Amino acid sequence: MRNRLFRRTQKQRFNLIYIIMTIIRKKKIVVIGSCNTDMVIKTSRLPIPGETILGGEFMMNPGGKGANQAVAVSRLGGDVTFLCKTGNDMFGAQSVELYKSEGIDATYIFRDSESPSGVALITVDMNGENSIVVASGANNHLSSDDVIKAKDVIESADILLMQLEIPMQTVEYAARIAHAKGVKVILNPAPAPASPLSDELLKNVDIIIPNVTETGIISGKAVTDYQSAVIAADIIASKGVETIIITMGSKGAFIKDGDAYYEVPANKVQAVDTTAAGDTFCGALCVGLSENMELKSAVEFAGKASAISVTRMGAQASVPYRDEIK
Repeated sequence: MRNRLFRRTQKQRFNLIYIIMTIIRKKKIVVIGSCNTDMVIKTSRLPIPGETILGGEFMMNPGGKGANQAVAVSRLGGDVTFLCKTGNDMFGAQSVELYKSEGIDATYIFRDSESPSGVALITVDMNGENSIVVASGANNHLSSDDVIKAKDVIESADILLMQLEIPMQTVEYAARIAHAKGVKVILNPAPAPASPLSDELLKNVDIIIPNVTETGIISGKAVTDYQSAVIAADIIASKGVETIIITMGSKGAFIKDGDAYYEVPANKVQAVDTTAAGDTFCGALCVGLSENMELKSAVEFAGKASAISVTRMGAQASVPYRDEIK
């Protein structure tokens, strides 16, 4: 009798441990996007067309919106797989080694033997504002065929995060297969699309995170205040997106979640470089949601991480670690 009771107790303990481990299992986040090397010059002000400014400070850093977001997820405690394409060159090799050192699953980073790795030329002024030109290189060749190779990983993920520095058809395909399997699809529509996003894409997106400019392009409604944000968010929601988070820089974030509308104020800091602010926000939001934070709490968490990033120079170099978020 005593042995049976002991065995039963042991089994109950095992079941309890299993339940606890299931609850605390890290949710899987997949980031699909761009990988660049950023060449940054910091100057007193941004040059006007035809002007040369001397005396800048030069840095070369790893970047690309997809890579920045993957690094943010990993540094803030998320379990992330990054899908991208680099050139078969020094920049590509350095990038892959860096991602591995950051704890990112680099299994699905593909090499393009014909195109160079992506490069971004960035000028940053004394107020932290920037001007960026990107030579996409291999990023332009990340295709649906590459996504198919990672289909099992995408379909078994909890969250898929994407941006628009890769071909639109690749974004649309990945969103479609992920959404069909119940994966939460999060889209950061940056850089700003040249035209409104297709209804086909938006119906497969659960959360969209545009800034004010991107919101205006996607919705056709300029965002200047709370009321115009409501109107623009309603237009985007009518295309099938449940949650719209409009990032508004120093004004914080506007949120439409179903029928609810609210704002989250920004953290006040002295900006030095805003290059990776949006990417840090997106990566941090995914981590918050993966830890079952309520949406508002996840946005607040993302805002804190983003605020830290703008106080530092560089893209990935500016992304904070989890223990820095208070």
